[in-house]
Amino acid sequence: MTHRGWPRGRIGWLIGTVVLLGAGVLFGLIMQNVLLGVLVAVIVSIGWLIAYESWRGRTPELEDPWDDGAQL
Repeated sequence: MTHRGWPRGRIGWLIGTVVLLGAGVLFGLIMQNVLLGVLVAVIVSIGWLIAYESWRGRTPELEDPWDDGAQL
């Protein structure tokens, strides 16, 4: 079965991304450099995506005693 459509749980990430982008533009306006604000917002948004997907976790019961957190 092929899953089509919008994946579940992405609304929170999308709202967070829009808020971060808006905050970046506002920061850029305050600093008088909108491009810098957008760049900061994009970098923070990537971190937000990683943190959000990690928080959602697809296998929360997975226990790997050999994983020290440094592996990708």
